[in-house]
Amino acid sequence: MGIFKIEGGIRLKGEITPQGAKNEALQILCAVLLTPEKVTINNIPDIIDINKLITLLGNLGVKIQKNGSGSYTFQADDVNIQYLETEAFKQEGGSLRGSIMIVGPLLARFGRGYIPKPGGDKIGRRRLDTHFEGFINLGAKFRYNREDHFYGVEAPKGLTGTDMLLDEASVTGTANIVMAAVLAKGKTTIYNAACEPYLQQLCKMLNAMGANITGVGSNLLTIEGVKSLGGCEHRILPDMIEIGSWIGLAAMTRSEITIKDVSWDNLGVIPNTFRKLGITLERRGDDIYIPAHEDGYEVKTDIDGSILTIADAPWPGFTPDLLSIVLVVATQARGDVLIHQKMFESRLFFVDKLIDMGAKIMLCDPHRAVVMGHDFKSQLKATTMSSPDIRAGISLLIAALSAKGTSTIQNIEQIDRGYERIDERLRAIGANIIRA
Repeated sequence: MGIFKIEGGIRLKGEITPQGAKNEALQILCAVLLTPEKVTINNIPDIIDINKLITLLGNLGVKIQKNGSGSYTFQADDVNIQYLETEAFKQEGGSLRGSIMIVGPLLARFGRGYIPKPGGDKIGRRRLDTHFEGFINLGAKFRYNREDHFYGVEAPKGLTGTDMLLDEASVTGTANIVMAAVLAKGKTTIYNAACEPYLQQLCKMLNAMGANITGVGSNLLTIEGVKSLGGCEHRILPDMIEIGSWIGLAAMTRSEITIKDVSWDNLGVIPNTFRKLGITLERRGDDIYIPAHEDGYEVKTDIDGSILTIADAPWPGFTPDLLSIVLVVATQARGDVLIHQKMFESRLFFVDKLIDMGAKIMLCDPHRAVVMGHDFKSQLKATTMSSPDIRAGISLLIAALSAKGTSTIQNIEQIDRGYERIDERLRAIGANIIRA
């Protein structure tokens, strides 16, 4: 297991370009299974989770050609569907949460799809019911081997379009059902669909391949099934979670940083949420400029003067993946913030590590924490800690970069799952971080 050694308290300066979006790439890569024709995808991030999925596609028989940095061409014209029933697949698919999204395309095109219980972050219960209820609505038969934790859906006579109301606006669930429905007979309507930019990107790509999806960007999707899909070329958006991470980094280290090519129009409420914490950020073309916050940043209270609450919500609400970043940033704000993590019951459990560093945080329950900001009057102190998941890991890294002394972060593979060459990119703007 690798570690990061970080000397904190150093002001950073320069430009940083966000990687391609991990959460979009997981969906887009699974969609290549829907066609025997070539699909070229650009701006793919070079991170553990994505590379695992590319390897999985290769083991399924997909032909993969690397065109250059972040660019691949895929051709699924000779898929080995029997691989799904091997022990190797059970091990491989079980190590990656995003592997669940191969089921929809395989079910649509080959009449069956299997997956072991997916892995991923240990951030609480992450149910799969939405995925499988959608497939069942489309006419698939569901089976589950409880002993092996192995899921399967089969539709040897094909899928049939229908109307459905999702029990939750699951992003991966919506993506999976959409990919199944594009090749179903007739019309499918999905109400309470997720409408995140990455889901919109998936729908745009599928339409470019010949699908007929309308309502993209809303929570009501209408899909007219087609007989087959063709190839296309697609570019992945910049990662909004990484963009939010760099905003938080700039604020906590009081650094002057420009985040390049952020696709402002796809950031939703993210910039304004950080502004509520008192952080100054400017739009310069398609870049975000953050000045050095020499005098710190002051939390904006609600109109009636009550404590600011920042909570996650389905898009266009604030993404849950950035709540860990907001919580860390709030530790040095001028004022108090209530963080309400509604979606996952274990995602705030890393706050004990911040408390060890000197942060003033009261964990109210598994979903809520009150942060009382230091206003930079008391610097966090360096410590040794371990990264429990991707987003907590980057939050602890930001805390370490702002702290007094040298910190050690263990289990950095968690951070590498979601952030490409993060140590190199941070060193390029002046950070003192060593991978050992």
